[in-house]
Amino acid sequence: MAITMTEAARAHVKRQLDSRGKGIGIRVGVRTAGCSGMQYVLEFVDEAGAGDEVFEQDGVKLVVDPKSLVYLDGTELDFVKEGLNEGFVFSNPNVKNECGCGESFHV
Repeated sequence: MAITMTEAARAHVKRQLDSRGKGIGIRVGVRTAGCSGMQYVLEFVDEAGAGDEVFEQDGVKLVVDPKSLVYLDGTELDFVKEGLNEGFVFSNPNVKNECGCGESFHV
Protein backbone atom coordinates (compact mmCIF):
# COMPACT_ATOMS: atom_id res chain seq x y z
CA MET A 1 0.00 0.00 0.00
CA ALA A 2 1.34 3.42 -0.89
CA ILE A 3 0.52 7.07 -1.50
CA THR A 4 2.68 9.32 -3.69
CA MET A 5 3.13 13.03 -4.32
CA THR A 6 3.99 14.92 -7.48
CA GLU A 7 6.97 17.25 -7.56
CA ALA A 8 4.60 20.25 -7.36
CA ALA A 9 2.93 18.84 -4.22
CA ARG A 10 6.27 18.10 -2.55
CA ALA A 11 7.56 21.60 -3.31
CA HIS A 12 4.40 23.19 -1.88
CA VAL A 13 4.54 21.11 1.30
CA LYS A 14 8.25 21.94 1.76
CA ARG A 15 7.50 25.68 1.41
CA GLN A 16 4.66 25.46 3.92
CA LEU A 17 6.75 23.50 6.44
CA ASP A 18 9.63 25.98 6.07
CA SER A 19 7.19 28.86 6.62
CA ARG A 20 5.68 27.10 9.64
CA GLY A 21 9.14 26.47 11.11
CA LYS A 22 8.46 22.93 12.31
CA GLY A 23 6.92 19.63 11.29
CA ILE A 24 7.90 16.46 9.48
CA GLY A 25 5.21 16.53 6.79
CA ILE A 26 1.49 16.32 6.36
CA ARG A 27 -1.13 13.88 7.56
CA VAL A 28 -3.52 12.68 4.87
CA GLY A 29 -6.73 11.01 5.91
CA VAL A 30 -10.41 10.60 5.23
CA ARG A 31 -13.46 11.24 7.36
CA THR A 32 -17.16 10.70 6.98
CA ALA A 33 -18.65 13.91 5.59
CA GLY A 34 -20.29 15.50 2.60
CA CYS A 35 -23.07 14.31 0.37
CA SER A 36 -21.11 11.36 -1.11
CA GLY A 37 -19.86 9.95 2.17
CA MET A 38 -16.14 10.69 2.59
CA GLN A 39 -13.90 13.74 2.55
CA TYR A 40 -10.13 14.19 2.44
CA VAL A 41 -8.40 15.70 5.46
CA LEU A 42 -4.95 17.33 5.41
CA GLU A 43 -3.04 18.73 8.37
CA PHE A 44 0.53 19.39 9.39
CA VAL A 45 2.14 16.70 11.48
CA ASP A 46 5.03 17.12 13.90
CA GLU A 47 5.54 13.41 14.57
CA ALA A 48 3.98 10.17 13.43
CA GLY A 49 1.80 8.27 15.85
CA ALA A 50 1.85 4.59 16.76
CA GLY A 51 0.45 2.55 13.90
CA ASP A 52 0.77 5.34 11.32
CA GLU A 53 2.21 4.54 7.91
CA VAL A 54 4.84 7.02 6.70
CA PHE A 55 5.61 7.52 3.01
CA GLU A 56 8.62 9.70 2.25
CA GLN A 57 9.62 11.28 -1.04
CA ASP A 58 12.53 13.75 -1.34
CA GLY A 59 12.43 14.48 2.38
CA VAL A 60 8.68 15.16 2.50
CA LYS A 61 6.63 12.74 4.59
CA LEU A 62 3.01 11.75 4.15
CA VAL A 63 1.60 10.25 7.35
CA VAL A 64 -1.53 8.10 7.08
CA ASP A 65 -3.50 6.24 9.73
CA PRO A 66 -4.31 2.58 8.95
CA LYS A 67 -8.08 3.14 8.59
CA SER A 68 -7.59 5.91 6.01
CA LEU A 69 -4.95 3.98 4.10
CA VAL A 70 -7.55 1.44 2.99
CA TYR A 71 -9.35 4.24 1.08
CA LEU A 72 -6.19 6.05 -0.07
CA ASP A 73 -4.04 3.20 -1.36
CA GLY A 74 -2.63 4.10 -4.79
CA THR A 75 -3.54 7.79 -4.49
CA GLU A 76 -1.32 10.48 -6.00
CA LEU A 77 -1.42 13.91 -4.38
CA ASP A 78 -0.80 16.87 -6.68
CA PHE A 79 -0.75 20.64 -6.17
CA VAL A 80 -2.33 22.60 -9.00
CA LYS A 81 -2.52 26.32 -9.78
CA GLU A 82 -5.22 27.44 -12.22
CA GLY A 83 -5.53 31.19 -12.58
CA LEU A 84 -6.09 32.62 -9.11
CA ASN A 85 -7.07 29.23 -7.66
CA GLU A 86 -4.65 26.74 -6.20
CA GLY A 87 -4.95 23.61 -4.13
CA PHE A 88 -4.31 19.92 -3.68
CA VAL A 89 -5.83 17.47 -6.13
CA PHE A 90 -6.25 13.80 -5.24
CA SER A 91 -6.00 11.19 -7.98
CA ASN A 92 -7.52 8.26 -6.10
CA PRO A 93 -8.10 5.00 -8.03
CA ASN A 94 -10.51 3.77 -5.33
CA VAL A 95 -13.14 6.48 -5.91
CA LYS A 96 -16.34 5.17 -7.46
CA ASN A 97 -18.16 8.53 -7.65
CA GLU A 98 -17.99 12.10 -6.37
CA CYS A 99 -20.55 14.68 -5.43
CA GLY A 100 -21.29 17.47 -7.88
CA CYS A 101 -19.20 20.04 -6.04
CA GLY A 102 -16.18 17.69 -5.79
CA GLU A 103 -15.86 18.03 -2.01
CA SER A 104 -16.69 14.43 -1.13
CA PHE A 105 -16.43 10.97 -2.65
CA HIS A 106 -17.59 7.38 -2.33
CA VAL A 107 -15.48 4.20 -2.61
